[in-house]
Amino acid sequence: MPELVFFSGTMDCGKSTLALQIEHNRSARGLIGMIFTRNDRAGEGKLSSRLGLVTDAVEVEDGTDLYAYLVDHLSRGGRADYVIADEAQFLAPDQIDQLARVVDDLGLDVYAFGITTDFRSKLFPGSQRLVELADRVEVLQVEALCWCGARATHNARTVGGVMVVEGAQVVVGDVDQSLDEVGYEVLCRRHHRRRMTSASAHAGTLSPDVLPIVSG
Repeated sequence: MPELVFFSGTMDCGKSTLALQIEHNRSARGLIGMIFTRNDRAGEGKLSSRLGLVTDAVEVEDGTDLYAYLVDHLSRGGRADYVIADEAQFLAPDQIDQLARVVDDLGLDVYAFGITTDFRSKLFPGSQRLVELADRVEVLQVEALCWCGARATHNARTVGGVMVVEGAQVVVGDVDQSLDEVGYEVLCRRHHRRRMTSASAHAGTLSPDVLPIVSG
């Protein structure tokens, strides 16, 4: 049976790399996929990995009807054996509904890849809808690490190396931006709560936090 599968994780955990691997494995067997993306780091109409791999994709806009796009493609004699949707957190909830309809009505597997929460630890609407509708939710097993060495579970937005907690939900950036730019860093929950980025914590020593001692 075809499925809607949501592959989730923090930034820098290999989501786009896995999407490209799925595309490679299926195309090597003669299958043809339809690839959607939005706001990829490589620019419009691209699906890219930080490892340097990149392929062409259909850039999704606010008003794009993904189900109608596929029906039109197939009606014109095009072929699609499966669908990949990268950066799925940026899709609108109704576009996630359209992907579910692709599975149910067109009989195609849909593989969606995205981060679950934003820099404020709030669910992206697209990711929330995926959790609600997906046949399977797979948490990627390649763990990104916080600067302290613990497993990273949260995405932080930084400006000049300082974590910010206000602003628009979607601001395109990456985890390897220079300090004077808007960028992102993955943190463990403890350091996300304390707003301690690698720059603000002077993380070179990686010393553990100590409990305060109050003399009696």
